[in-house]
Amino acid sequence: QVQLVESGGGLVQAGGSLRLSCTASGRTFSSLGMGWFRQAPGKEREFVAAIAWAIHSTYYADSVKGRFTISRDNAKNTVYLQMNSLKPEDTAVYYCASAEAGSYYYATNYGAWGQGTQVTVSS
Repeated sequence: QVQLVESGGGLVQAGGSLRLSCTASGRTFSSLGMGWFRQAPGKEREFVAAIAWAIHSTYYADSVKGRFTISRDNAKNTVYLQMNSLKPEDTAVYYCASAEAGSYYYATNYGAWGQGTQVTVSS
């Protein structure tokens, strides 16, 4: 089983920046890539960004494209999400997940999930 440890969440003012980190351990051999999802109160979980392990292929939701950047360090089994120009609507619990099949845009293609880290953007 893959274990995921997330960090970097917190409170930030609108227009500010945060960087989230997610480190994978355990049986990582089956992981095709890593993704970030988020869930705000009263909302469904939505795709944010993803990256493949093998090549530098990245994917972004339209709502964060141009503001967020996903990156990876294969040697450390770590994925990062740099979040710039944060807006109050970015407030949510952010989840790191390991993809095992299919398109990175869909949560059903992910196996292991982290416990989530809270990101709060004040007005």
